[in-house]
Amino acid sequence: MRALYCLMRGITRFNDRFGKWVSYLLLAIFVLLIAEITIRLVSGSPVVWTGELSQLLFGAYAALSGGYVMAHHGHVNVDLLYTRFSPRTKAVVDVLTASMFFVFMGALIYFGSSMAYESMSFWERSQSAWNPPIWPVKLAIPVGAVLLFIQGTVKFVQDVLIALNVPPPEGVTSWHYVPEEHA
Repeated sequence: MRALYCLMRGITRFNDRFGKWVSYLLLAIFVLLIAEITIRLVSGSPVVWTGELSQLLFGAYAALSGGYVMAHHGHVNVDLLYTRFSPRTKAVVDVLTASMFFVFMGALIYFGSSMAYESMSFWERSQSAWNPPIWPVKLAIPVGAVLLFIQGTVKFVQDVLIALNVPPPEGVTSWHYVPEEHA
C-alpha cells in the first residue's frame, strides 16, 4: 500500500508543480493585453498579434490546468446533497459516477490526439494576418487530458480505498494527498 500511496502522491505532486508553471501563462496574457493597450494609445493603431497570442495562450492554459485543478479539488460539483454526506458516502458516489469521467476523458484523449496529430502533420497555422502556429495549442489538449486522466485515476483509487474502509499507510493521515503548502 505504501508504494501505491507514493505513486499517487507523486502524480499529484507532479500535477501541482506543472499547474504552477502553467499559471505563469496568465501573467504573460496580462502583459500582452497591457502592451496592446499601451501600444494602441501611443501609436493610435491596434497591434495585430497580441490579441490572438493571448487567445492561444489562454487555450493552452485552460487545456493544461485540469490536473492541477483536480489535485486541489477545484472542479465544480453540484453540492446540494453531496456536502452533507460522510466521507465514505462521498467516495461511494464518486466511484459510481467515475465512469462518466473516464468515458469523457477517453474521448477527449482520443479525439484530441487525433486532432493534434493532424495539426502537427502539416504544422498548422492560423489563417489570420499574423498567421501564428496553432498546432502547439492543439497538442496541449491531449497532453492536458492525459494529466487530468491520471489525476482522475488517483482520485478514483482514493475513493475506492475510502469506500472500502482501507486505512492509509502507517504515518499517513488520509488517502487524499494535499500539497505541503496547502496542508
